[in-house]
Amino acid sequence: MDKVLAWAVHAYTASGAVLGLLMVHFAYQGEVDRVLWLFLIAMVIDGTDGFAARHFRVKELVPQIDGALLDNIVDYLTYAFAPMVLLWANGYLPDGAWGGVVAAIPLVASCYQFTRSDAKTEDHFFLGFPSYWNVVAFYVVVLEFGVTTTSVLVLCFAVLVFVPVKYIYPSRTETLWWLNMALAGAWLALFAVIVASRPDPALWLVLLSLAYIAYYVALSLALTLRALRA
Repeated sequence: MDKVLAWAVHAYTASGAVLGLLMVHFAYQGEVDRVLWLFLIAMVIDGTDGFAARHFRVKELVPQIDGALLDNIVDYLTYAFAPMVLLWANGYLPDGAWGGVVAAIPLVASCYQFTRSDAKTEDHFFLGFPSYWNVVAFYVVVLEFGVTTTSVLVLCFAVLVFVPVKYIYPSRTETLWWLNMALAGAWLALFAVIVASRPDPALWLVLLSLAYIAYYVALSLALTLRALRA
């Protein structure tokens, strides 16, 4: 029974690949809100499968499956590939070949991010912008950014993939773990409320959700500087 549960955890993680396929499908159908809901489901799975894997001793019971590699494959699809498809297919990036170039740059950058041996540090941080392209796409859609703003934003974050800032890994970073998890959970709830209230979400809800992003970046920068000074 324990081994069955361990395999079930891998299936839970792998279900994200199906979500990625659906994201791409609905992105090309122009069903932006449906894609945003799929983003949320994927983030919930990604935020909980690690706890399940450790609880059910997946690495011990199913050693032939590399759970970290499976997680990276799914995350690349749902956090990087599908968000870029959403932006390009729905007019948030330039038309034609230039839109393809802009969409491709973060995908290539994320290939390096997801394959770096030090992308997740020993003290449980992400090194470099952790390819949260789904979050970027969410705010592009909600704030109705134009093509130029979106393109500049995407290219800037692609550069940040290679800047060695240590970003919080909410479910693993020990510093302020309880606060980080509580705020991340609250942000996911705000995400749901904002999507449910589209196309006219209350501005204060969007600003409140951005307050978490500001906290996340500020704490990541502060901890990076502290580590450099140590």
